[in-house]
Amino acid sequence: MRVYILSRNASLYSTSRLVEAGKQRGWEIRVIDYLKCSIEIMKNELKINYRGEELPTPDAIIPRIGASRTFYGTAMVRHFEMMDVFTVTGSLAIKRSRDKLRSLQILSKQGVDMPKTVFASNKSSAKDVIELSGGAPLVLKILEGTQGVGVVLVDSEKAAKSVLDAFYGMDVNLLVQEYIEEAGGADIRAFVVNGEVVGAMKRQGAEGDFRSNLHQGGSATAYKLTRKEKSTALAAAKAMGLGVCGVDMIPSSRGPLVMEVNSSPGLEGIEKSTGIDIASKIMDYIEQNVTHPHEEEPKRKRRIRKDNIGA
Repeated sequence: MRVYILSRNASLYSTSRLVEAGKQRGWEIRVIDYLKCSIEIMKNELKINYRGEELPTPDAIIPRIGASRTFYGTAMVRHFEMMDVFTVTGSLAIKRSRDKLRSLQILSKQGVDMPKTVFASNKSSAKDVIELSGGAPLVLKILEGTQGVGVVLVDSEKAAKSVLDAFYGMDVNLLVQEYIEEAGGADIRAFVVNGEVVGAMKRQGAEGDFRSNLHQGGSATAYKLTRKEKSTALAAAKAMGLGVCGVDMIPSSRGPLVMEVNSSPGLEGIEKSTGIDIASKIMDYIEQNVTHPHEEEPKRKRRIRKDNIGA
């Protein structure tokens, strides 16, 4: 079995664990920096080159695409898909999940519960947006933010108006969400692989911080999902079309609410808090979907035409 991990850093915990899990099965595992790939498109012929060499076609890929490189990364994933290579996460699903507004629209359409969310242009009245959101306290999220960066809690309507006016003045796209006080700065991440929850953890924000992201100093412990939390996580993963994902939920008086569906969830927090070998679960998913691995192909160096040198 030949598997490529599309990652910019082979030393990252998630990438190295996936390499380890694949090699334990005797597979050919290779980490590919997708930003150093180029593609060739011709009639009935698609190729991917890496560092001047044509890549042999793999049996499967595991995309680990950074949020800031979504466009280029998903272009590479889509090219592999067009070459009939199995991917644990599809290019369209990655793009949908990275767009916070689009993902909430999809989840809503599929009946998945979430905090009430308002999106408006910078020409809108801050006062009207606050009223539509249900009033303070409110959570403001920059659409382009990741890992808890660009998320602000405002505890009064005066503060909310000031922050909204400031961001709207800079033409920043914002989501305005109701604040779920009973969550107490905690959330739940359910790790889904192939339509099954394979592990879950509860993340608690650092003291004085309502954000539970581990990158912002939060802590994680193993967690047993309720039946409703499990069904919500699976419904969210299915709605987004993701074979591998992390579903982030917060507890509320009306049940679990989905905050985000992460198409490239980290393995370190979930593996260390639960003791579950998540990387091997992902390899099981590949094994179940690739029934006829490619035969070994000779590596072929891409010829560079002399008339293109220096162009």
